[in-house]
Order: sequence, then C-alpha cells, then structure tokens
Amino acid sequence: METQIGRGKTARRAYGIDEIALVPGNRTLDPNLADTKWRIGNIEREIPIIASAMDGVVDVRMAVLLSNLGALGVLNLEGIQTRYADPEPILDKIASVGKEEFVPLMQELYAESIKPELIEQRIREIKQQGGIAAVSATPAGASKYGAVVAKAGADLFFVQATVVSTAHLSPESIVPLDLAQFCQEMPIPVVLGNCVTYEVTLDLMKAGAAAVLVGIGPGAACTSRGVLGVGVPQATAIADCAAARDDYYQQTGKYIPVIADGGLITGGDICKCIACGADGVMIGSPFARASEAPGRGYHWGMATPSPVLPRGTRIRVGTTGTLEQILVGPAQLDDGTHNLLGALKTSMGTLGAKNLKEMQQVEVVIAPSLLTEGKVYQKAQQLGMGK
Repeated sequence: METQIGRGKTARRAYGIDEIALVPGNRTLDPNLADTKWRIGNIEREIPIIASAMDGVVDVRMAVLLSNLGALGVLNLEGIQTRYADPEPILDKIASVGKEEFVPLMQELYAESIKPELIEQRIREIKQQGGIAAVSATPAGASKYGAVVAKAGADLFFVQATVVSTAHLSPESIVPLDLAQFCQEMPIPVVLGNCVTYEVTLDLMKAGAAAVLVGIGPGAACTSRGVLGVGVPQATAIADCAAARDDYYQQTGKYIPVIADGGLITGGDICKCIACGADGVMIGSPFARASEAPGRGYHWGMATPSPVLPRGTRIRVGTTGTLEQILVGPAQLDDGTHNLLGALKTSMGTLGAKNLKEMQQVEVVIAPSLLTEGKVYQKAQQLGMGK
C-alpha cells in the first residue's frame, strides 16, 4: 500500500529490522539439530556470517581466525593493509586522535598509494595460514587490481560501493567497470553490491554475481543516509532482493545467495535478516569489539577517508571479548552480542526451522514495540537490552 507524501508524490512504507519480530510455529527443534551451513561461490561455510571489509575489523590475523571458526572475513584492498607494509603504527595513530582530528588524519593516511605487491603479500599470508582469502575493492579498484588478485590466488572477490549497478553513467574520459565482463573474466567467484531493490539485484545476478550484498547506509559507522539521504530500511530491502533471487532461480536454476550487509548488532538482528530472506549476513561493529580486531576498540566506515565527501565516522565500540566468544561463545554478555551462532541456532530451534531455507519461511510480524515492551527495568538500569 502506498501513502501520499503530497500532491504528485506517493511512497511505499518500508521496515527496518527493529520494527519486526519472528513468530513461533507449531513445532520446535533442538538447537543442535539446526543446520546453518550455506555456500558462497564454491565455498561452504558452517556459519552464515561474514566480517565486513573494514580496516578496524579484518586484517590477515582476523581473516585466518574467522576461517578457522567456520565463518569468513573480507580484507579491504583499498585500506591500511595495502598502503603500509607495517600497518600497526598507523592503526595506533587512528585510535589515538580526538574527534576533531579524526577525519583530516584519515584523509591524510589514506592518501598513501595502494601497493600491488602488498595486495599479493596479504593474500599469500592468509592462504599460507590456511585461511580463506576473500578480498574487497570498489569498482574502480577492481578494474585496477583484479589481475593482481587473481594472480595471488584469492578465493573470493567482493566488488563493493555505496550503490553498485550495471547501468552506470560516467564522463567520457572514464570507462566504467563492465561488471558482467569482470565476473566472466575473473577466475574466482565475484560478489557484487551494494543494492536495495528487486530490479538491481536481478541485474547483478544476470551479470554473473556469485552473491549479492544488500544494504545502503544502515552500518554503525556509516553516515551515507545522513549525508546523501539514500537508503531503504533493511527488512524491506532484504525481502525485495530475496524475491529477485527466488525469481532468478525459477528462471535459470541458479541459486545466488543474498547477503544482508550493515546495521546488525545482535544475534536477534541476524535471525531476523535470515527470516526476511537473507542467506547470510555481513557485520562489522560486532567483530570490531573482539580483542583480536585491528581497530583497537574502534570501528570506522569505508567511505570515512573520502577526500571530498566523507560518509562514515569512527565509533568507539570497546573490546568485550575474544572473537571466539563473540562468534561461537560461550557468551560473557547478556545483550545478544556474544555467541552469534548460538543465538541463530537457538532461534531456529524455537521457530522449528531445520535449516536456513526453512528459517526464510517463518512468519514475520510488524512489531515496533518488540525491543521496548516490558523492558522498563532493563532500560532504567542499562542492563541486557537496555544497554
């Protein structure tokens, strides 16, 4: 149903993850029987959670640890790790400055050139330690460094921007990346994003995407929605893009995963994304809180260092536990930010979903009071869901 904004302008109501809830069905399941396995490209993972390609979240060590735990981490090829041979003092500097100095410092640090030899080196370091080498670049970076990534033997290539489409108009002096040609020529699976609509999702799948990232602006450190006014709340965006995936599968027999990217903090957020149709999720700030994360308790958006229009900020997330505690437990916190896999399995058990496909079919209701109903004491005392 559309609502009239004013004469000549109507709008469709869209919903965020905080506005919905999942409804138990007529059966339950022991959480140990819940199967959370999924595939992206030719890679199968036990945990449908990907760590975002952000400098405060994933470095070589984190990529290897995430792989060992059954998940996946993506390394940003246009960040600190590929600009500096020794990124540690740079990361120390980013964590040490005040709010006013932060953006100018980031613009200065990210002005250092990207070094192709460091791209190769980081990929080799991940592979040599038995990790899955998933890497990310903007469309311009993909065009420039795609051959280097392929030569180095990466396993997955994420082509990411605030919005990615197959119908990009550029000045005559600039040749835009042909996504279909890039996907066809790369010897490894290519994940494309981000998008929030049925039509663009379908276009990206037709172009050869191995998976599609869904989400514009919901990330904890992202300010795109404030700076640009662009975005669609995640619950609606996921459902729309998942519908494109299902239609594409019916037409071609090819199943292309949809990955919810951004704005997810707790296990409940992840569960609701999958219930809306996602096959997996990409998260940043929850992993930035790991003691092993490179951000020193900070998290910042990928577009923060833009020299002309920064669309991200640095947020203090703190350090709450090890990566293992955050991902698979045992949980040390009661607010849903630890043991994300356990939360997913327990939710699936409560809903009677044996696997992710069944989880995508559970009943969803509009529930704007879900996070506040009956939580007066938690809110007043800043405990649990009231933190």
